[in-house]
Order: sequence, then C-alpha cells, then structure tokens
Amino acid sequence: MDTAEMDAIAHLPCWSGRVDIAPLAGGITNRNYLVHDPGQGRFVARIGADRPIHGILRWNERAATRAAAAAGIAPELLYAEAGILVSRFVEARTLEATTFADPEVLFRAARLIRRCHDELPSHLRGPALMFWPFQVNRNYLARLAQTGHGFGATLARFAAVNAALEEGLGPVRIAFAHNDLLPANFLDDGSRLWLIDWEYAGFDTPLFDLANLAANAALGEAAEATLLAAWAGTDPSPAERRGFLALKCASALRETLWSAVSEQEAATAFDYAAYTSENQLRFEAAWEAWRAAA
Repeated sequence: MDTAEMDAIAHLPCWSGRVDIAPLAGGITNRNYLVHDPGQGRFVARIGADRPIHGILRWNERAATRAAAAAGIAPELLYAEAGILVSRFVEARTLEATTFADPEVLFRAARLIRRCHDELPSHLRGPALMFWPFQVNRNYLARLAQTGHGFGATLARFAAVNAALEEGLGPVRIAFAHNDLLPANFLDDGSRLWLIDWEYAGFDTPLFDLANLAANAALGEAAEATLLAAWAGTDPSPAERRGFLALKCASALRETLWSAVSEQEAATAFDYAAYTSENQLRFEAAWEAWRAAA
C-alpha cells in the first residue's frame, strides 16, 4: 500500500465526491487500486511510470486503452493523465491458462482478438507505437549482454534463433494488436469477455497476438488450430501455420528475455527467476516445433 499514491488518486478531478480506496493484488509493471465513488460506482485506478527498457510509454497505453474502451473491447475509461488510468471496474473472473482448454472460451477469445485487430484503428487518435517482437528481443539481448546474466553463451544462440525466426516469417500484414495476451488479461463477466492491460499495444502482425496467447496459455496443437480458424474464419494455410509457429517461438523468447531483464530490476515482489526458467522451456519446445515445420 502506497499512501502517497492513494492520496493522489483521492484528489483526481473525476470523482463526484469522497471515495474509498483499497489496493488490488496483481500488476507487475504497475499498481492497481479499487476505488468506490458512491455517486458513480466502482473503478480501477492503475498507476505506473514509463518503463523504456520494456518499451512501455504511458502515453501510448492511454491512447490504446481509450481506443479499446471506445470499441467496447476494454472497460469504460473514466479518466487518464500521465501515469494514471481510471477504468470502470467489471465484476468478472480472471481467466487462467487452463480455461482455454474449453473450445468455447477459445472461440470467444479469438473473436475478441479479431475485433481488436479490425476495429481499434478507427478509434485510435494520435501517434502509436510499433511492436515488432524480433526488435524487442534484440533490445533485450543487447541489454543482457551489457549487464550480464546467467545465460552466458546462450545469449548468442538466442540472437541467432531470433534472426532465423524473423527471416523465416515471410510477408505479414499489419494490424493494431494487444501484444501481451496473458490469460490474466482476459476477463469474463459471465456474458462476454473483456481485454485489459494495453501497455504493449501497437501495430504488429496480428498473428503475434494469436501466437502470444498460444504460448502463454500452453495450448496444444489442436487448440492452436481451433484458435487460428476461429480468428480467420477458415483453416490456416501451411504458410500461416509456419508463420504462427515462428511467432510462437519469438513470443516465448521475448517472455524469457523480458523476465531476465526484470530479474535485474526487481521492480515488484515477483519470482522472475522461476518465470524466466518456465518460459525458456516453452521457448525450447516452440523452437523444436518450428524447426520441424520449417
């Protein structure tokens, strides 16, 4: 609990009067608070500074959150200023990796992701970032080479794999994507799904969102096929399948490197070392799958 942050939230101009504030669990690169405004209802206040090493620039997050809320993909945005976002609280369950074993959940998630890709640009205003996972990985690799990490010579192998995946991806189309599809970023209110946490949003190949979800939810091959078909409305071509596998591997590598860099920052009480190891195993499995397909 940060009393200075709670005091700052209490004095925001968006409230109808005095509010009650309580910290919410979760959040690795930000802190969240539940705010009850008797005149307006319940909201989540999200506080976080820029994190350039991770490509997190809050002006971009604000623009993406505003566009997602306008499209009805994210909860209503009540207020935004530098470092603070206030969104409507949604009474919902947070999804977990095991939830996506249900084909119906997978279908609903795929259609929501497709809406993000198709609808958000029309609501987006001002400049927006590009999220290219291979460049993200290059930046992390350079940082780890400079600061040191237990990977040792494995960093050079990671760099070679990243380059091979980028070259093997082939032509892509670009859409506005979420780029951080952890299962916990999906909320189910009982009638529909919502997408939250737009820190890494930006223009990217839409296949990355699908591959990112598949990696983070540890989907099997059949579930991946269901996800791709539900998103596209048809079965994926062999080229799309290979591109998907390349991006799934790049996603697992990105998560590994993100965690390794975060270990050095120790920004929050989170077991980054275990998360690094978990995602490195996912990366190795994804790399073997891509090599077999290619």
